[in-house]
Amino acid sequence: MKTSSVQKTTIRAIGNSAGATIPKLLLDKYNFHEGDTIFLIETENGILLSPFDPDFEVSLGLYQEASKKYRNALKELAK
Repeated sequence: MKTSSVQKTTIRAIGNSAGATIPKLLLDKYNFHEGDTIFLIETENGILLSPFDPDFEVSLGLYQEASKKYRNALKELAK
């Protein structure tokens, strides 16, 4: 896994939970804003932070399969 830069942060208590800060440079680079939902995805190399919902990708794949299979029916329904 190629890493272009390494950033260090500290996990801090936030009420009954814990959180880590993301440096402004990375927030700007990846277009993250306060209040955004991000997903923590476990990988064999650690945790990946992503704005993309991995379940949505699965759902999109299912939709694409169904839209190919039922192309004619969907075309008729669209009339």
